[in-house]
Amino acid sequence: MKRIIGVRFKKPGKIYFFDPQDLKIEKNDDVIVETAMGDEIGKVVIANREIDEEKMATPLKKVVRKATQDDLDSQKKFKEREPEALKICKEKIKKYNLEMNLTDVEYKFDGSKILFYFTADGRIDFRDLVKDLAGVFKTRIELRQIGVRDEVKRIGGNGVCGRELCCCSFLDNFETVSIKMAKEQNIALNPSKISGNCGRLMCCLKYEQDVYSEKGSRLPKVGAIVKTPSGEGSVEGVEVLKEIVKVKIKDGDDYIYKKFEAKDVKIIKNSKSSIVDKEESENYKELQELENLERMDSKNRKNEE
Repeated sequence: MKRIIGVRFKKPGKIYFFDPQDLKIEKNDDVIVETAMGDEIGKVVIANREIDEEKMATPLKKVVRKATQDDLDSQKKFKEREPEALKICKEKIKKYNLEMNLTDVEYKFDGSKILFYFTADGRIDFRDLVKDLAGVFKTRIELRQIGVRDEVKRIGGNGVCGRELCCCSFLDNFETVSIKMAKEQNIALNPSKISGNCGRLMCCLKYEQDVYSEKGSRLPKVGAIVKTPSGEGSVEGVEVLKEIVKVKIKDGDDYIYKKFEAKDVKIIKNSKSSIVDKEESENYKELQELENLERMDSKNRKNEE
């Protein structure tokens, strides 16, 4: 068994695991750890967890040491310089007439590097900008292009539900969402109703998807022919979470509509075709664009990892 600790660099933010070696580390300790971007300072949120070494895909990077008060003071000092660095960088971007939107700046805790985060529609040649910034700040400069979800996460805000955005409060990772999820959850397929502040599909579409998928696999689809206690009919609607099926049943020369619990309905012939509602047809192009953007964002996140 291998002893590990979980460290978070930002709140909210993803938890990364490290090898504490022989150091005695407790929860809420500040530590200096090795990362692909150099040494970083983070806070321990999971302490002294043991894991089977065979389950570890790659060797863990190590904890260098506990952070000292000098480290924390240094971090605070450089943090206070970030607003001015942001202002200067924006002026330089304007000077070079670059089509990029600067969203945030971050100093390394020891001032050894400054990271500038930006969004842009395509690739940007910022080599002259980097040279200029390095001359101004006399330290290493890195410009990092981020997605619109990361941009909103850094800016903050409230969602349509009235609460603080999930990505700003507790969401550690951005998971891929799709139009299919909204469809399976019977949400109106209107881009303005299923998009978040970032202009991408709302992350919360993922939260209940596993339940909808599991229940949906057992329930008849709209258009299916079913047998009910009141006779055979066709399914007109399904309330997935309640497991209620609305059935259209022939009654003489007319039709009646009744609701039944799914357990009282037997599928004779399920529907294979996917029902396309009016809103889906009207917003087809916008929905396709949203889906394509989601796929592109997902691909970029995998490349970054």
